[in-house]
Amino acid sequence: MATIRRICLLGLISALTVCSQTNQGRDNTPVETEHNKLTTEEVAAGWLLLFDGVSTDGWRGYLNESFPQEGWAITDGNLVIFASDGSEEGLGGDIVTETEFSDFELLFDFKLSPVGNSGVFYRVKEVEGTTMWEVAPEFQVLDDTTYIDMGTMDMNKHLTGDNYDLHSSMVTASNPVGEWNTGRIVVLGNQVEHWLNGQLTVQYEYYTDEWNKLVQTSKFDPALYARFPTGSIGIQDHGHDVRYRNIKIKPYL
Repeated sequence: MATIRRICLLGLISALTVCSQTNQGRDNTPVETEHNKLTTEEVAAGWLLLFDGVSTDGWRGYLNESFPQEGWAITDGNLVIFASDGSEEGLGGDIVTETEFSDFELLFDFKLSPVGNSGVFYRVKEVEGTTMWEVAPEFQVLDDTTYIDMGTMDMNKHLTGDNYDLHSSMVTASNPVGEWNTGRIVVLGNQVEHWLNGQLTVQYEYYTDEWNKLVQTSKFDPALYARFPTGSIGIQDHGHDVRYRNIKIKPYL
């Protein structure tokens, strides 16, 4: 994991430097952050913007050719999922990027409403007759406190920053509901890291004996789940109000 750790550290230092430069004017007074934009430094480093704050260009529904006509909207520069009438599939369904990626660093901000539930998926390969969670790993996005307090299910491996149903977070790093969080996913070959608000939450490797055993004892079908080295980025509509912004990716070619 040494290589991926070095890349993560360099990326984090770069992000912190850019943030510092963005949030201070020449007289050291704070200035408002400009969201859904790439800095000159990010462009030079190869970052790509996946959401520009004004359109859904580059996205479509899972197993669909177009973007959902309901359930999703752009509000105040945020990509918003609306609460459904109770259906876990949501009003509009899951979405995926039109472009596929193999190795990459992905950054995204998210804000949860009470009881919020969603997830960010990667290396998504669409399989007819499936839903997105069946085929790709998920960075869980959840109102952790509420679901823990419900006491109706085992929340191990189901909290924010987890690799859903396979790996639980090593730390608790979520901000309170109603505040913005920053997620980060790094994928290099078979090595994967999840980061939440600057803290490493999950680290794993595809296709090891340990990984295979975890998949076999999980809710996933080993013949379908995470079988491809490249795929889309996906965002889950789980029927709850959740907001996303600053979604950007740096592919490693």
